[in-house]
Amino acid sequence: MSTEGAIAAVFREEASRICSSLVRQLGDFDLAEDLVQDALVTALERWPRDGIPAKPGAWLLQTARNRGIDMMRRDARYREKLHILAREPEPARREPDERLRLIFTCCHPALGREAQVALTLRAVLGMTTAEIAHAFLVPEATMAQRIVRAKRKIVEAKIPYRVPDAQALSARLHQVLTLLYLLYNEAYLSSGATHVTDRDLAADALWLCKLLTRLMPAQPEVLSLLALMRLHEARREGRFDGSGRIVLLRDQDRALWNRPRIRDAAALIERARRMGRPGPFWLQASIAACHAEAATFDDTDWPQVLALYGALAQLVPTPVVRLNRAIALKHVAGPAAALEEVEQLSESLHRYHLFHATRAELLREFGRLDEAAAADARALELTDNQAERELLRQRLAEDSR
Repeated sequence: MSTEGAIAAVFREEASRICSSLVRQLGDFDLAEDLVQDALVTALERWPRDGIPAKPGAWLLQTARNRGIDMMRRDARYREKLHILAREPEPARREPDERLRLIFTCCHPALGREAQVALTLRAVLGMTTAEIAHAFLVPEATMAQRIVRAKRKIVEAKIPYRVPDAQALSARLHQVLTLLYLLYNEAYLSSGATHVTDRDLAADALWLCKLLTRLMPAQPEVLSLLALMRLHEARREGRFDGSGRIVLLRDQDRALWNRPRIRDAAALIERARRMGRPGPFWLQASIAACHAEAATFDDTDWPQVLALYGALAQLVPTPVVRLNRAIALKHVAGPAAALEEVEQLSESLHRYHLFHATRAELLREFGRLDEAAAADARALELTDNQAERELLRQRLAEDSR
């Protein structure tokens, strides 16, 4: 592993732990998060030259403390907190609920989705504002304002720094997992050969999910999301061709898929199943497993996929789930039944590019090429993902021949 990779790994492991320790001591999320960022910047300046310390977490914590002491000495408002920091340094806690508190605070429902993502990346993963802004293609000043507003909201709304009680845990945990999966998908769908970024956000989201499995090992939905991500990772090498173009599932070279990773994911799915009633992420992971375990596209157990989507639609009755179920329905009951289902979603999904792309594929089954081309053109208007845009352009070019 390169020096840069080793430093990034340390930051992932230690940033949230140190921030949690400082938040607990200071009772000030904003100040604690700023101290951690200063410590990380100092490490980026010194470690490539001096080497990573033997105890990097302790080094970062002490650097953050020293920075806090310096700041507070210059500001009388923080004299009481200075007294706390100046005591005999307390080792960074390894108690699971410390980092859980941080994660659940960043993902509190009172915060908007964009704020949740930005705070999680900054406070839990230790990313700089510039890195986050670059990843989401917004100006650094815009991202800085978003983060400041989110931290102000935590203070003004008196958002508690704690893990929800048992009664509220299920709904709040689903919000956290949904955020991680959205973050993962956003990065994973943009990870073709032509995509260049300084940081792999898909890897970061996967790391956060692994962290949650260590902190909450008895939660089946956490295990299920980890299995779902691993199944996607298992197909990573086959998803794009050498030019960065998307290769559809039916056309992927399955010899490129990581079979040990698929088996590991299947074991996680079974482990989660034994823990209790299946949830939405368990069902999605099971659907992904049906695709990953099939030797060929034609060998896919489509009746099982359709049944799983039916169960998912009962738990998460959204138009997108219905659209995915219609795709499975095509392979069980034929394209006519699928198209009938898809047409019923036109009002609710008229601004969703995959609705139009799916409809285009079904229309081609009946030789309705002009309508299919119009649907693909509409899908092209609605997506900014370059790999998807290239695929749609290719289909439109083929239709025009």
